[in-house]
Amino acid sequence: MAKLYFYYSAMNAGKSTTLLQSDYNYRERGMETVLFTPEIDNRQQQGVIASRIGLEANAIAFNAQSELYAIVQKIRQEKPALKCVLVDEAQFLNKAQVYQLVKIVDELHLPVLTYGLRSDFKGEPFEGSLYLLILAEELIEIKTICHCGRKATMNMRVDAKGHKVSDGAQIEIGGNDRYIATCRIHFNRGDSGQTCT
Repeated sequence: MAKLYFYYSAMNAGKSTTLLQSDYNYRERGMETVLFTPEIDNRQQQGVIASRIGLEANAIAFNAQSELYAIVQKIRQEKPALKCVLVDEAQFLNKAQVYQLVKIVDELHLPVLTYGLRSDFKGEPFEGSLYLLILAEELIEIKTICHCGRKATMNMRVDAKGHKVSDGAQIEIGGNDRYIATCRIHFNRGDSGQTCT
């Protein structure tokens, strides 16, 4: 039975690695997949999902206007062996696109595995994550840890000196130089564990 899955975590928990492993598992068994990644994510080459441990795969780059259901429906007509849809950085989906993923599950009977952050650097939900939390049948937390050893659930944006940044646009692409996964306590204190004096 096809389901919508949301694998969520704080930054640096290995979401892309987990996605690429799932993709490999399907392909190893002769099943086709389709991968999506947001075109706004420019940390690597556009249309490439890359993990911090060096794994990567080509993907379809999507933006706010992309019609995911139509894309998958067309691919399925061309590739009847299509068995799974995987979405990286799913927090960047909009509400309409989450509903398109629901339609892929319900009408095309394909499982959809989405991977993303639950909240932004202010502790507010992303639109895509909010609707995935509401609509996904399966919610799976991928755990990572704070510098103190507690479970990290928050994403702290930091400046060049490691100080917490509390203002700015919700979306600012960055890696370890801009974001630190912390527990709620250290997030609220503004303690990134790497502050330079």
